[in-house]
Amino acid sequence: MTADRLHLLIVDDDADHARMVAEFVRASGGWPGADIRTSLTYEHGLDEVTKGPVDIALVDYRLGARDGVSLLREIRQRGIDTPVIMLTGYGAEDIAVEAMKAGAADYLAKTNLTIEALERAVRHALALSAGERQRRHAEAALRASEERFRALVENSSDALLLLDAEGRVTYMTSSSSRQFGWRPDQMVGRSIFDFVHPDDTDTVTARMTEAIRNPGRRVTQEVRFRHADGSWRTMEGIGVNRLDDPSVGAIVVNARDITDRRKLEEQLRMSQKMEAVGQLAGGVAHDFNNLLTAILGYCNLMLDDMKPDDPLRVDLDEIRAAGERAAALTRQLLAFSRRQMLQPQIVDLNAVVQQLEKLLRRLISEDVELSISLASDLMTVRVDPASIEQILVNLAVNARDAMPLGGRLTIETANIDLDETYAVTHVTMQPGRYVMLAVGDTGAGMDAATRARVFEPFFTTKEQGKGSGLGLATVYGMVKQSGGYIWVYSEPGHGTMFKVYFPPAEQRNAASAAEHPGRRTSDGKQGWETVLLVEDEAAVRALAREVLRRHGYVVLEARHGVDALRVAERHNDEIHLLITDVVMPHMSGRDLAERLSRVRPKMKVLFMSGYTDHALMHRELTPGSAFLQKPFTPEGFARKVRSVLDAEPVTG
Repeated sequence: MTADRLHLLIVDDDADHARMVAEFVRASGGWPGADIRTSLTYEHGLDEVTKGPVDIALVDYRLGARDGVSLLREIRQRGIDTPVIMLTGYGAEDIAVEAMKAGAADYLAKTNLTIEALERAVRHALALSAGERQRRHAEAALRASEERFRALVENSSDALLLLDAEGRVTYMTSSSSRQFGWRPDQMVGRSIFDFVHPDDTDTVTARMTEAIRNPGRRVTQEVRFRHADGSWRTMEGIGVNRLDDPSVGAIVVNARDITDRRKLEEQLRMSQKMEAVGQLAGGVAHDFNNLLTAILGYCNLMLDDMKPDDPLRVDLDEIRAAGERAAALTRQLLAFSRRQMLQPQIVDLNAVVQQLEKLLRRLISEDVELSISLASDLMTVRVDPASIEQILVNLAVNARDAMPLGGRLTIETANIDLDETYAVTHVTMQPGRYVMLAVGDTGAGMDAATRARVFEPFFTTKEQGKGSGLGLATVYGMVKQSGGYIWVYSEPGHGTMFKVYFPPAEQRNAASAAEHPGRRTSDGKQGWETVLLVEDEAAVRALAREVLRRHGYVVLEARHGVDALRVAERHNDEIHLLITDVVMPHMSGRDLAERLSRVRPKMKVLFMSGYTDHALMHRELTPGSAFLQKPFTPEGFARKVRSVLDAEPVTG
């Protein structure tokens, strides 16, 4: 009804009967001022209902060649929910039943139609219509509420689970896959304990028991959870027991992956810890140096006064030697605490490494191979040359001790651009350009607990009496005092790599760049690695070769896979990166990469292709490989090559 005015339509091919029905409605007094219209044909009645507004329609069953039930059905098919009262002849109960099944609100027999009966039928139909509208509005509101809830749940950045009393997963949002790696169909029906680290099972059991005993209470726990990629992720979970709630009937768990946050917090704690220990070590070293000054001073005075054959001279020589060893330890403590006197100057790290090469070869055993790779266009740094020498020697000795049965000691230099992503995962480090000095070994490697303490003073994994525990602490202090950063990368069984980053002393200007047109400016990164380029298209191969050479790489090139195998077989040194087209004659890029990787497991792979078919790429690329879409720009190509080479190798 519009503004309390009833809009009523009478559809009847008998005009006299239609007027009588209209008079009955007016005579009832229930709807003064009602808008009553009459249609004498089936088609006109359908048109009136369609145009509206019509609050209620009284339809005669007999409408010439058509009937009222057909009209009712056509109205409903058009999605119109106007209530309809069917007017039937005497004894037409079967027609009334048919009309009610078709959706009529009521029916009246025309032969004994009265004002009271008509009023009751109209009010009943209007009440049914109002109730139906309320029901639809309630359902629409419920659907909207459910959709909002579903949107919130399914798009949450947290993982949401429902568990039964035994810990089985009964529901999991699809968005939880971003946290767990598992799809809902892979987790629903399985016990949560199938994914929990064995060492955390007892803790999780205790927390579930606590939740079951305390309905409604929030229970929080951190737990290691097995990700779909096989890694263990640290999850922070909050559980609430809603088992007794009929609408839920489960333990509701909200979980969040905090692995990266914990790593960053650990890095920050380590940085703060090293600062505190450094202050303590510096204070102790300063005071201890005062004592040593007196001890060694008086010892030397006594030695000067003694005759060469005095029997006490031997004892004093031992005292002096012990004092000098203590003084050396103190100097290392001062280096760690960053309180030693430095004499910084513009230094070429390549020159320092080359000057120390003979010394380093004498320091390491014959079973250890020394491999040195120096960037051809390395930027200079402002540091104390003596500190750099000590850093190199300490790292080399540490690497030698990690390879008692022999191995390879690698020293590398490079210009590195570190972006925001790298800086976010390395606390205290700022993005920008750096000069990298890396020292690596192929020894036994370190576990997480050892890595966490590797720079602590007096911490050592060596046997008692074989290490002071100050070598790496000294390195840490010197690097920090020089304005640099040092990070260790190591896994048990995969060796260790220390990477030291120093800010460049100054940027090259345009004039110096013009003097050396073959060199890169400060905007580019210079490479040194050996790259095997495989491309059957000569023009593309020539472009890629030129870009790589301008960036300092050593380039080996081949026209196709078979040619590449021959080139690699003749090249005895390391190949750091294979760049290959995906689709080539004789052999695909994937087949080539798999065959070369068997004999060169450290070689990285970059695929390139002009194809955009995702199914083809999925079939042709090896899992986890890098991919570059053709066409590419020289700058984009160079950036991609550098990013692949700089990426940390995947271990597992």
